Amino acid sequence: MSSLTGVNKSLVIFAALVVVLAGIKAASVIVIPFVLAAFIAIICNPLIRFFAKYGIPKGIAVVFVMLMIVGVGISLAGLVGQSMTDFSEKLPEYKAQLKEEFVWVVNVAASYNILIDKEQIISLFDPGKMIDVATNMLTGLGGVMANLFLIILTVVFMLFEGPMLSKKVHLALDDPEMKMQQVDRFLDSINSYLAIKTLVSLGTGMLAGFMLWALDVDYFILWAVVAFMLNYIPNIGSIIAAVPPVLLALITQGPLVAGFIAGGYLVINTVMGNIVEPRFMGKGLGLSTLVVFLSLIFWGWLMGTVGMLLSVPLTMIVKIALETSQEGRWLATLLGNGEELKLED
Repeated sequence: MSSLTGVNKSLVIFAALVVVLAGIKAASVIVIPFVLAAFIAIICNPLIRFFAKYGIPKGIAVVFVMLMIVGVGISLAGLVGQSMTDFSEKLPEYKAQLKEEFVWVVNVAASYNILIDKEQIISLFDPGKMIDVATNMLTGLGGVMANLFLIILTVVFMLFEGPMLSKKVHLALDDPEMKMQQVDRFLDSINSYLAIKTLVSLGTGMLAGFMLWALDVDYFILWAVVAFMLNYIPNIGSIIAAVPPVLLALITQGPLVAGFIAGGYLVINTVMGNIVEPRFMGKGLGLSTLVVFLSLIFWGWLMGTVGMLLSVPLTMIVKIALETSQEGRWLATLLGNGEELKLED
C-alpha cells in the first residue's frame, strides 16, 4: 500500500510539473522579461553594494546604475542594429557565395577520387543555416528587449526589494536554519557565476572584436556582440559565435584569413573558458557537463534565446530546490558533477 501511495504521489508531482511547464510556455511573453529582469538585477546588485560602501544612497546608486546600463545598451543597440540591417540585406548574396565555395570543395575532393553528391551535401550541411543560427538568436533577444521599459522598471523594483528578500524567505520557510543555508548558497553561487561569466564574456567579445577589426572583417562590432552574448551559452555558444565571421572571411578574404580567424577564436575561447574563468570561478556550480548541455536544449525550448543564455543559473535553481527536500535529493545528485562520489572515494 505504501509503495502504491508513493507511485501516486510521484504521478501527481509529475502531472503538476507538466502543468507548470505548460503554463510557463503559454505565458512566456510575461515570464521571459521577468526572468531576464531578475538576472539583470542580480548582476547589478554588486555595483549597488559597491556604491553603498562609500555612503551613496541606494536610490541614487540604483538610478546611476540603470542610466549607465540603458545608455550603453542604447548606444550598442544602434550600432548593432545598423550592422544587422546591412548584413541582412547582403545575406542572400553571402549564402550564394558560400554554396559556390562548398561546390569548389566538392570538386577538389572529386579530383582525389572522393566522390560526394553536391546537392546532398549542400542540403544536409547548408552553410547559410549556420549564419542564421547566430543572427536569429540575436534577433530573438532583441525581440525580448522590445519590452525594455517593463524590464527596467522590474529591475529597479527588484534592486530596492533585494535586501528584504532574504528576510522574507527566512520568515516563509518552516525550517529556516537548514533551508536558509541552501538559499544563501544559491544566491552566492548565482551572484558569483553571473558576475564572473559577464566579465569573461565581455573580455571574450572585446578580444574577438579587436581581432576581427585588425583583420578587416565586415561587421566586426556585430560579431563582437554575438561573441559576448553567446559566451553565456555553455559548450556550444562560443562555437556558434565563431561560425559567421569565419564563413564571412572565407568568402570575402579567402581561406587563409578564415583559418586564422578560426584559430584566433579557438585561442580566445580556450584561454578565457579554460584558464581565466575556472581560475576565478573555482569548482563552478556543481553541474555535470551532460546536464549543462541538456539544460541548454530544455530551457531553450521553454523560453527561447533567454532560456539558452540563462540555462545554467535556471538549472541551479532547480538543483538547489531539489536538495532542500528529502524526496528530490536523489534527482539533485543525478544533476550534480559527482563531487560527492569523489569525496567518498
